[in-house]
Amino acid sequence: MADLRRSPLAHLTEQLRAAGLAELPFRTMVNLRVDPASDTATRVEKALGAQLPRQCGQTAESGSRTAFWLGPDEWLVLAEDAAVITELQEALGGEPGSVVDVSANRTIVEISGPFAREALEKGCPLDLHPREFGPGKAISTTVGPVPVLLWQVDDTPSYRLFPRSSFADYLARWLIDAMTEFRHR
Repeated sequence: MADLRRSPLAHLTEQLRAAGLAELPFRTMVNLRVDPASDTATRVEKALGAQLPRQCGQTAESGSRTAFWLGPDEWLVLAEDAAVITELQEALGGEPGSVVDVSANRTIVEISGPFAREALEKGCPLDLHPREFGPGKAISTTVGPVPVLLWQVDDTPSYRLFPRSSFADYLARWLIDAMTEFRHR
């Protein structure tokens, strides 16, 4: 059976590559809501293989799964495989909470290299200096006028931005433009 999916930025693949950017489409993303002090949260953490982050900016990784703090009782779980959805639903066991597949809601744009931070600083209100924002940090913010979850993956630096699919084209074009001045450095 042919894969008929088309990523939100498939039409910009070459322009993204030329600017040092990449789209990482079709990743499994789950919105998770659960009381962090409950037994249910303990079961969810066991299913994830990591403790849920408890503060703004925190992430937790286990293998190919990463949990991002979105609020006191809300997380975004990123995974390579869709099995995480069933595992988290089973961990809830009918108790209060929710597991919602939001994979089609967002895409991921990666920007990395020596000028990645400078390009993002053109339109991101956060202090991205390494003393304030380093590897493993993820914050909901804006880049240009686009709301994103911004995650610094490593100290290359590499960042992954999670815009809603409907804003992905605008964000990608904004980032391509922001990287233009760095092409010949």
